[in-house]
Amino acid sequence: MSDIIQLLPDSVANQIAAGEVIQRPASVVKELVENALDAKATDIKILVKDAGKTLIRVIDNGLGMSETDARLAFERHATSKIRKATDLFAIKTMGFRGEALASIAAIADVELKTKQKQTELGTLINISASELKEQEPINCANGSSFSVKNLFFNIPARRKFLKSNSTELRHIIDEVQRIALTNNKISISLFHNNSEIYSLSESNKHQRIINIFKANKNYKLISVNTKTTLINIDGFVGKPENAKKTSGEQYFFVNNRYMRHPYFYKAVVSAYENIITRGLYPSFFLYLTVDPSQIDINIHPTKTEIKFESERDIWQIINAGIRESLGKFNIVPSIDFEKPNFVDIPSPTKHNNNYSPRISINPDFNPFDNIKRGDKTQKDNIENWDSLYSGIDEIESTNKVPEQQLIFDESVQQNWFLQLKGKYIMTPVKSGVMIINQKFAHERILFEEFSQNIISDKYVSQKLIFPVIIEFSSSDYEILNKLDETIYKLGFRIKELEKNKIEIDGVPSGLTETNTKDTIESLIEDYKEKATNITDEIKQNIVLKMAKCASINYGKQLNTQDMQTIFDNLFSCSAPNYTVEGKKIISILKQEEIDKLFEV
Repeated sequence: MSDIIQLLPDSVANQIAAGEVIQRPASVVKELVENALDAKATDIKILVKDAGKTLIRVIDNGLGMSETDARLAFERHATSKIRKATDLFAIKTMGFRGEALASIAAIADVELKTKQKQTELGTLINISASELKEQEPINCANGSSFSVKNLFFNIPARRKFLKSNSTELRHIIDEVQRIALTNNKISISLFHNNSEIYSLSESNKHQRIINIFKANKNYKLISVNTKTTLINIDGFVGKPENAKKTSGEQYFFVNNRYMRHPYFYKAVVSAYENIITRGLYPSFFLYLTVDPSQIDINIHPTKTEIKFESERDIWQIINAGIRESLGKFNIVPSIDFEKPNFVDIPSPTKHNNNYSPRISINPDFNPFDNIKRGDKTQKDNIENWDSLYSGIDEIESTNKVPEQQLIFDESVQQNWFLQLKGKYIMTPVKSGVMIINQKFAHERILFEEFSQNIISDKYVSQKLIFPVIIEFSSSDYEILNKLDETIYKLGFRIKELEKNKIEIDGVPSGLTETNTKDTIESLIEDYKEKATNITDEIKQNIVLKMAKCASINYGKQLNTQDMQTIFDNLFSCSAPNYTVEGKKIISILKQEEIDKLFEV
């Protein structure tokens, strides 16, 4: 039997390695920028075309490479940072992974121009699909310039699975944001198709956050600074009132490296418990410094997941540090026991006497004396109280399955309504009392109305007296552009003011300026979680999310006309009994059940 085990050619091995490291254009940006940082660059320019599918160019003013180093950098396992196995557990640099450049060169056309400060000439290298095409001296600027063209050109299956340009650009923006947030002393700029997205100059961490997210956060961010023998934590958290319905401003960094850590995320959320509404996301930018030997950054190819030796202890430190910061800035309610908070009660002295209160009572008082003395109006009201409800007809209904419609008595001319606890609308029916969940009812009404707008292209919009201005992060703004047509069909009228900033002067009927911002942010967040392309299912998700945001909240006081309108519109819906998610809107408290409550 012939041998069947054989060594893979380097080009194939590099392609396999690329599958781990290079998942999309954003992965290339990450690797090249991290290499520039390790080369001590102070200015990094990133230029991409077609979301990186056509071109990714990263230019830095770092140390550059010699001719020999430039060639070796594209070999597998080539690195300037690892000398022995134990070095893997004390990594302090970023782009240490030896096969990153080899992996990129295996799946793209790569051009490198690099020059060291002390040399007169630099080096030009061209590599395509792991094959060296050209190497020669060249006159170029100090530092390095990498150009990566035609990504995945030799792996059509991988290229086919890349997402739309807007989605891939959003991933690039996310990577640049993560790097920029932890390298605030470095100037970083990002251009897409010759259009500037970021131009970030050297600044402190607080200013870098403001510059990236294009908002005045001076009054929104609270400083966190906790030092222990195990870990040091510094950074910022957002005030509870500025928590948003969209995620995207939640960042952990360990030793200046971005990481995801669901367990530590719960430590942050727990610190905000009972001071922000469920479903909102607090902002945080937390920088953790820990002994490199106490963490393992090699449990995931992209190194965004990191294992800590003392996770439970660190969880407690993060939670306590944020609680302390929130308390320090009077976010967490506190009682000052040294000062009187309510009523100043004087102490008894010899100059004042204390007596028990005295109450005068008329033992002959009869509350019905007025009637006896001839208050005819009040007497008539008591004796003929049932006549107050004359002329009111009742409604017969059923509440068995979602498909069934409620059947009404043709003699109905008028209904009376009662709002209970700011949550329910109550009205009598022939079988008892109908109870309607006011928020769920309004949600069903708006869902069917907004859905019809998209189907019929009716574009129903109402003009706002005071336009709403919203500023987004670059990645969220890209999502908004992708949703633009669908949002327009829902009735939003949007004007672009400047980069990442819009003005909304028209909204769907039923929406107000007070919940417009929350609605738009919810649509963006919903898209992040559920969508990559606009399909009918995604449009339904958008409509449902908007109906939820625009529906009246619990606690909203309704007058009789409001309740009548909700009642009428609900029973004009195709399925008034249940919400889109299957929650019950209507319940009937039967007459027999009411009677049982009073049985003796």
